[in-house]
Formats: sequence, C-alpha cells, structure tokens
Amino acid sequence: MRNKEGLRYPSIDNLLTKIDSKYKLAFAAAKRAKIIKEDDYTAIDPKCSKPVGIALEEILEGKVKIDFEENQ
Repeated sequence: MRNKEGLRYPSIDNLLTKIDSKYKLAFAAAKRAKIIKEDDYTAIDPKCSKPVGIALEEILEGKVKIDFEENQ
C-alpha cells in the first residue's frame, strides 16, 4: 500500500542520519526524483507514490550513492 499522506514518511530526522544537511537532502532528492520520473524505475518497492517521496525512501535505505564536492 502506498503512502498518499505527503511527506510524513520518511521522517526528516531519519533522513538527516544519511545526509547531514536539509539543503543537500533536498538537492539529492530532486535530482533522483527527476531520474525516477524520466526512467520510470526505482531501486525499491516504495510506499510513497510520488517521485520525490520515492527518492527520499531510496536515500533512507542507502540505495542512492551521493557525493558532494566541498568548496574550499
């Protein structure tokens, strides 16, 4: 059964254990959601019905590898 209640799941607190910044999390989720929408493929059996929610679930489950370049 898919979650149709919005972004209550996955929890932001749990997601921030995977990525240390809300801004990085939003960026990563948007990039992955675009790929999910274009390719119509996900690495998990999602509970969420929208691409951003699915992307967040994938991030939480560790299915997405994200490297951020640090500006020096």
